[in-house]
Amino acid sequence: MAETRPAGFAAPRPATATPANPAGANPAAAQVSRPQQSRSPEAMRKTAQEFEAQMLGAMLQPMFETVPTNGPMGGGAAEAQWRPMLVEQFGKQMAKAGGVGIGTAVYRDMMRLQTQSSGEKP
Repeated sequence: MAETRPAGFAAPRPATATPANPAGANPAAAQVSRPQQSRSPEAMRKTAQEFEAQMLGAMLQPMFETVPTNGPMGGGAAEAQWRPMLVEQFGKQMAKAGGVGIGTAVYRDMMRLQTQSSGEKP
């Protein structure tokens, strides 16, 4: 008897083994254990700044939840929809302006870990 599926649902595809992925496991999971290539200091600094921006946005979000939305702009559903984007931009601008030091610490650790993994002395 043939298997029937609801419209729009395809049969599950079997995991495919490849030379780089012999067990057919999730390729993203396989990359976790694979050593990363050396990155330029500029790329690492940008990554550290983006991380700090995310952290600052996460710290600011609860503060903005306490601010009433019934001000001169009216608030409502639209403000509730757009406020997380505003908070995200605040975090990005704060990190771009120097932040609170999280990005600097992350960058320093990234540089240290890269030099250790490449065998260089810091």
